[in-house]
Amino acid sequence: MTRRVLRCVQLTTDSCVARCFIQEARRTEGEDSYRCTPVKSFTPWLVVLAILMSSSAQRPSDADAEMSAAASRFLAALRPEQRTQAQLGFDEPERARWHFVPRARKGLPFKSMSPEQRQLAERLVATGLSHRGYDTALTIIGLETVLAETDGPMRDPELYYLTIFGEPASHQPWGWRFEGHHLSLNFTSPVTALPAVTPSFFGSNPNERNGAGVVQRVLAPEEDLARELVKSLDPGQRKTAILSGRAPPDILAGPGRELPDREGIGHGQLGELQQALLVRLIKVYLERHRPDVAAAEWARIEHAGLSNVRFAWAGGLEPRQGHYYRVQGRTFLLEYDNTQNDANHVHTVWRDAERDFGVDLLREHYLASHRDAGN
Repeated sequence: MTRRVLRCVQLTTDSCVARCFIQEARRTEGEDSYRCTPVKSFTPWLVVLAILMSSSAQRPSDADAEMSAAASRFLAALRPEQRTQAQLGFDEPERARWHFVPRARKGLPFKSMSPEQRQLAERLVATGLSHRGYDTALTIIGLETVLAETDGPMRDPELYYLTIFGEPASHQPWGWRFEGHHLSLNFTSPVTALPAVTPSFFGSNPNERNGAGVVQRVLAPEEDLARELVKSLDPGQRKTAILSGRAPPDILAGPGRELPDREGIGHGQLGELQQALLVRLIKVYLERHRPDVAAAEWARIEHAGLSNVRFAWAGGLEPRQGHYYRVQGRTFLLEYDNTQNDANHVHTVWRDAERDFGVDLLREHYLASHRDAGN
């Protein structure tokens, strides 16, 4: 069985809250038939799960230990009727019904939690994200208060839902989702390996606002690094990288959609400084998530070959002009669109052709468990 040993990289943050949540979690360590490329349906997973459940227990990864401990504490704090709402079966099709619009969802919303239960829910969310990622998620949730002033009660920072799929701490695959307007975090843990974390969606409206004389930009590096890269291209490079002078109205790989074809300029067609910008841009997306996951996903990208990575742009080159880009490799896609509300409304997503909802991880876990059972 292949094993990966990873080192945790400490990230900095200005949020004491996020830091406390993550540290505490570590202290306790001890619409139907949705399709995404290349997965065709959830049905084959049932066979995988049946064999997994009969296999011998193996040592959980650090990520699973932290997440499952936080999830178990959250579930234990719920009343029976709340737990029924918050916890679904791992093989439920609902697990793949992700979205980022404001709507009712399956799961337990903040609005239905006590302050103590909400704190436990937030601690689980913190175990899946880096300090910066957690700060960003909190900011996105807080923007619902801003939107409520113009859009009414449908914008509500308490309408973010936590859903547990399966049984954490049972040595069986399980997952969780934290989702609401402009935020969709989907984690699938095969227990013994690092979790899959895609689809992962972060959005922001407004992305830039002036409050008390201070300009706040929520998803600034996602925009700034990409613009710096595209503006550094010479005329010949721009002919390859810029697909259109007009940006599409939204991301192409949204819920229920397959990944687009790779287009744009290849990593090998860029100069050394341009390549460094592209790497920094990729890591902005990966490093929203816990450090061990970010490091492992970067290693996957490198292993697949940076020569397979392409950068494509559409739309204007200046701030507050509608624009779009995507960075795409053999297995992953990072996508960004900022066209709504005078180009002050950002949608970003990280998708994985192999690991959305943990598909390949479950397959690998099944094969390893099957081999162990035969020994």
